Amino acid sequence: MILYEVTLGVEPSLESRVEDYMRSRHIPAIWATGCFRDIHFYRAASGTFRTAYAADTEAELERYLRDHAPTMRAEFLAEFPTGAALTREVWRERQRWGEG
Repeated sequence: MILYEVTLGVEPSLESRVEDYMRSRHIPAIWATGCFRDIHFYRAASGTFRTAYAADTEAELERYLRDHAPTMRAEFLAEFPTGAALTREVWRERQRWGEG
């Protein structure tokens, strides 16, 4: 499994708007691409959000990054041109314990 994680640090004045946008528009649009087996959205008390997108194969992640990510990123930037800092990481599973 491949895990694509996006961590988003948000200014306090934007926290509510960003969470609403992520839950009602951004993540559902990414889910609709069919590139991921599941998506988890987390919020830390500090106003930091993390979204974990799980793909079964490297090819599915590559398809998302090539065919969909540019549009999704542009839409997010148009909605929140300032006040949000993002980091992106790709994790490749090495071993699993328990149910996945």
